Amino acid sequence: MAGPNVASTRNTPFRLAINGYGRIGRCFLRALHESPLGEHFRVVAINEPADLASIAYLTRFDSTHGRFPGQVAAADDALLIDDQLISVSHASTPEDVDWTDLELDLVVECSGQYGERDQLQRFLAAGCPRLLLSHPGHSAGDVDATVVYGINHLDLGGDERLVSNASCTTNAVVPVLDLLHREVGLEQILLTTLHSAMNDQPLIDGYHHSDLRRTRSAMQSIIPVSTGLARGVERLLPALAGRVHAKAVRVPTHNVSAIDMVLTLSRDASAAQVNALLQHAASGPYAGLIAWSDETHASIDFNHDAHSAIIDGSQTRSCGPRMVNVLVWFDNEWGFANRMVDVAQHWLSLPYARGRSNA
Repeated sequence: MAGPNVASTRNTPFRLAINGYGRIGRCFLRALHESPLGEHFRVVAINEPADLASIAYLTRFDSTHGRFPGQVAAADDALLIDDQLISVSHASTPEDVDWTDLELDLVVECSGQYGERDQLQRFLAAGCPRLLLSHPGHSAGDVDATVVYGINHLDLGGDERLVSNASCTTNAVVPVLDLLHREVGLEQILLTTLHSAMNDQPLIDGYHHSDLRRTRSAMQSIIPVSTGLARGVERLLPALAGRVHAKAVRVPTHNVSAIDMVLTLSRDASAAQVNALLQHAASGPYAGLIAWSDETHASIDFNHDAHSAIIDGSQTRSCGPRMVNVLVWFDNEWGFANRMVDVAQHWLSLPYARGRSNA
């Protein structure tokens, strides 16, 4: 599903900065280190309010993904990874970083704090040439494009300034729904996300969030939460507008999530027929994006899996001639971070007139 690898013809690596070095920011840097696409990029700066010693330590040691596969050290005001020096700043606002002097091609925004267009334009005004978000814009108009790699990345023209990588759940379900809607048609869709705990939840009960359920201990309960997944799917697949419904619960695991899909089809199709479509897609046109398995899995089996979605064929069920139930696993950190690498590579490979803005 990849676009043309124009980046490989460039003589020098693209220069990147990461704003916000939490779970996704660190996974993005590590994905660059582990991906064959990483040779096309150089991370030259990180902006993260945390102190440098903590940044280096959490880069080196990761409870979910293991030790960093390289040498990591702190050096003055920089992070040293193997022989690559990455300058580190600790600003709390976009304006407090001198992005212009860094001579960047792209800033990857992983703080999650900015979602409205006027907030995002602050990065552009401060010297960022282009911004790739690790989260959706608050509305479709807040960004120039929302991209799910393998579905609509070829729609990018190159002159966009603000692009969103959507969400991990959107990346997981949109390829599956797109395929099934084209092959058998989808009349109604109910998505239930079983998502690992996140950092907006406390370890023990506390005054942690305006959503009262999120004040409860993340490791002691299954907790229903709100979700914008239905809106995100319809933004990417407008043909399904009005047909998508979604709910979500947080579960007490650290990583790897699942989405339970209940689908009303436009024509008769058995569980075996649906599985055959999905298995073919995973080995053919969606290879690298969707994976297939019918083994007896638990969620931990997909930790550090770079696919957007893994179909668990053993769990597909027919509920009458035109209703099926499909289970999709996904590493909500690692799969998503790798799609950010894919989108960055494709976007930066396109012709771009520096300074020209669609914002």
